[in-house]
Amino acid sequence: MYRYLLFTCLLTIVTLTTSAQNPGTTSKKITESNIDTLTASKADTDFVSFKRKKVQKVKVYHTDTTHSPHKAVIYSLIIPGWGQVYNHRIWKVPVIYGVLASLGVAFVYNANNYKLFLALSKYHYYDNPPKPGMPYYKEYNLYIHDSPQQIYDAKDGLRRDRDLCILGALLFWGVNAIDAYIDAKFIHSYTLDNNFSMHITPSLINQSLYAQSALKSYVPGLKLTLAL
Repeated sequence: MYRYLLFTCLLTIVTLTTSAQNPGTTSKKITESNIDTLTASKADTDFVSFKRKKVQKVKVYHTDTTHSPHKAVIYSLIIPGWGQVYNHRIWKVPVIYGVLASLGVAFVYNANNYKLFLALSKYHYYDNPPKPGMPYYKEYNLYIHDSPQQIYDAKDGLRRDRDLCILGALLFWGVNAIDAYIDAKFIHSYTLDNNFSMHITPSLINQSLYAQSALKSYVPGLKLTLAL
């Protein structure tokens, strides 16, 4: 009985000693388990980063604090087109002076003819025809067959057109100042940075019903996308 008990104790001690001297199996299992955990974590991280949406860059608007709408208005009131030059809208200057020049030519034409028909009206009104060498003698003989009423109507029409040319020039001068103010205000408040992009992609365009056929319902085209 004691022999069996002694043999069992010795066998148990030998078994425990052998297990203690060979820890590779348990360590290997623990290491493999840790590697699997790290691999799974890395895979999960890659998947999450792949699915993450790209953050779009927010458009930034910079205020041009050095540009003054007040200066643009004052410049345009002093000299037409000066405010446009200040706003870097030089292409508007020829348009402004073209309109003012046209109004100036029309004013000179109507003013000169108004003086002529005013003199002719006086000759007819006082019934005192001009003598040779007097002002508008040739013109009086040219319109001698016209009735006095026609001369009076022509005089009044030319005076109205002359005054309209003056009024038009003043109004356009004011419009020129307003245009300079609007441009300056836009530049002052909404100066856009260089976040501008353009994309061209192929596309299909659906034709109108009357233009569709059995073979051609869509036609190829290009799609232009502008990001301001």
